[in-house]
Amino acid sequence: MAIRPIITIGHKTLSRKAAPVEEIDDDVRLLARDMVETLHAAPGIGLSAPQVNAGVRLIVVDLSIGENPDELIVMANPEITAQEGACVREEGCLSVPEVFEKVSRPQKITVRGLGLDGREKIIEAQDLLARAFCHEIDHLEGKLFVDRLSPLKRSLIRKKFKKAAAAAS
Repeated sequence: MAIRPIITIGHKTLSRKAAPVEEIDDDVRLLARDMVETLHAAPGIGLSAPQVNAGVRLIVVDLSIGENPDELIVMANPEITAQEGACVREEGCLSVPEVFEKVSRPQKITVRGLGLDGREKIIEAQDLLARAFCHEIDHLEGKLFVDRLSPLKRSLIRKKFKKAAAAAS
């Protein structure tokens, strides 16, 4: 297992749609283990494969941040099959460090995908868990939470990161 670097806003992988996981094999299981270790080290509550520069549809979510192994969810090819309600809450992202903005997400969702055993998983989630799933699935579609903000806020955030990247090089 290894902690992988988390790429940040402006990296091309974050704006690409991730490819489906064709088979749950040793490579996918290794990526999942690395993602869990990376998530807990960050620390965060969710991580998608694109955030560690892997362009496949794999997410990990752990609201306990490693405190309760029963709360860890690893899912390949997740998709939202139902949603209801709406809730506006502050959100952040490991790929957009130190930025927190209010984003509207569904209050309740149903998510379908594959577990690491290759079997279908269906999870009904609400509140923070629903938000985490929506956020990570957005990553698989090449979207960041800042893409859900007003054009002005989104532009200001992107400019801030471009300026910081230029200063660092």
